[in-house]
Amino acid sequence: MSVQSSDKALSRKQRLQEKQRRQLAVVDTVDKAEAKVRKAEVELAGAVAEAVQVFGDEQSASEGLDMPVEAIRRFLGMAQEETAGSGDAAGAS
Repeated sequence: MSVQSSDKALSRKQRLQEKQRRQLAVVDTVDKAEAKVRKAEVELAGAVAEAVQVFGDEQSASEGLDMPVEAIRRFLGMAQEETAGSGDAAGAS
């Protein structure tokens, strides 16, 4: 009987280890995807900031890009944060 219990315990342990391995793999995949999304958002924020300069103001950029003014402002805020963050990083080096 103790052999069967040992086999069952090992089996449970292996199942748990496999489940944990899959969970960690999924978390890693999500983390990588989030990093890609953040990078893309930063690039988009820079492009939107440039568009505002080219179009002259937020409203004109909104119309030219067919993007709500709220989204324009959100991306401008991100671009400003990124610029401030880059400046801080350069100053800390």
